[in-house]
Amino acid sequence: MYTYQIGALWRSPPSPGGSREVCRADTTTAVFFCVCPVVSGMSALPGVEENRLVDTHAHQPTSEFLHDAGGEMMQDAADRFGTDLETWDYEEMYAEYDDCGIGRVVLLGWDAETNTGNPPVPNDYVARVRDEYPEFVIGFGSVDPLKDDCVQEAVRCVEELGLSGFQFQQIAQGFDPSADRYDYLWSTIEDLGVPVVFHGGNSTLGACAAGGRGLEIKYGNPMLIDEVAARHPELQILIAHPAFPWEKEQLAICQQKGNVYMDLSGWIPKYIDDQVLRYADTLLQDKVMFGTDYPMIDPETWLDSFERHTDLSEESRRKVLYENAEAFFGL
Repeated sequence: MYTYQIGALWRSPPSPGGSREVCRADTTTAVFFCVCPVVSGMSALPGVEENRLVDTHAHQPTSEFLHDAGGEMMQDAADRFGTDLETWDYEEMYAEYDDCGIGRVVLLGWDAETNTGNPPVPNDYVARVRDEYPEFVIGFGSVDPLKDDCVQEAVRCVEELGLSGFQFQQIAQGFDPSADRYDYLWSTIEDLGVPVVFHGGNSTLGACAAGGRGLEIKYGNPMLIDEVAARHPELQILIAHPAFPWEKEQLAICQQKGNVYMDLSGWIPKYIDDQVLRYADTLLQDKVMFGTDYPMIDPETWLDSFERHTDLSEESRRKVLYENAEAFFGL
């Protein structure tokens, strides 16, 4: 998550009238500015009128994620882009998504406790939110691969909590997924029959802090995921984000490995690499999905940019916005 190297979006606090500004930081020049959201022909996008869209990558807009699990590294990212870590509740989140025609969202757990020292977003908490919004939230757990009980917790997440998959953020969690020591975890998840989300690309967590707070971006290289996919062919893998600066490597992996997919979260479509968009419209049109990285990027802004700044065919738009996700998550 947080691969916003160019055109990163954060949202300002609500104005007295209740509206939000959308703020963009152009990190190539370190200039920060805000623009008001533009309502465009977003309703013309396929699936919007039917509330059929699926956001494959969202986090909690609450303190559990932004403050507790995020800690100083999240504050570093906020400071880098000149914003406060505002929080809001799930009713506001649901209303925001409903207004954009998004009927389902993958809400991700988070556990990077060993590497960062910050508390996790508990899997039980994710399950409770899922239970409160069962028609809206697809709950994904997270286990810390550096903890001795990670395999047992993975089993509990599926068999007791009924969570639908797992998220791993290798940079924050500080691990190489291709290392042999994690094979038993991947085999267990493979046997459980649920998919995993891996982080792809750089991260702005710890941005501009001394040593990046010890976080190592090498763990975001998707080539490490290629090894996992090769050894575990029944493990369904979704790589989050376009994987800057390894976009081409990720495209190659998704093309070669039948069990690897990718989403477009963490980047506004206007700033996504042209080759990624070309592949989404051609060779990988069955493998690329819509995602925001909420709450850092709001769905209205992402979809507006997708409508105005991409020229995918109508068929490819349907696949990216909902058909591929429906097939991948079994909706």
